Amino acid sequence: MEAVTTAPAAPARRPRRQRSVTEMLLSIVLGLEAMLVFFVTLTAFGLRALEAPLAFGGGAVLIVALLVAGRLLMYPWGVWVGWALQAVLLATGLLIPLMYFIAACFLAIYIYCFVKGRQIDRQKAAFAARNPTPNPGEDS
Repeated sequence: MEAVTTAPAAPARRPRRQRSVTEMLLSIVLGLEAMLVFFVTLTAFGLRALEAPLAFGGGAVLIVALLVAGRLLMYPWGVWVGWALQAVLLATGLLIPLMYFIAACFLAIYIYCFVKGRQIDRQKAAFAARNPTPNPGEDS
């Protein structure tokens, strides 16, 4: 008779944190802005608005900041970091004047996503308060 070996039990995975709609929408906007900054960096270099190390270094720092801010949105202060980065993006218009318009459009999208996300989060919370779900382990 063969010995039956059992595989070690896989460690229990903790459930994923439920992200708010506001967090999801704002992280999408910040991700899109990071892609925008990549192309703005190439444009600033191509137009010789900045020297190569400054253009690529500054662009890389701003891209990383936007991506990190997208992960920090779970904290209330992370949303404020996102607002500050909107101001930084708007300030890139000093180098490339067309960026005033483009950054203003992204700022409008950020504001819309912030307002609409908060509205949807409030509606979801009100619905959850009116309709409590039983715990899976409880008998109904």
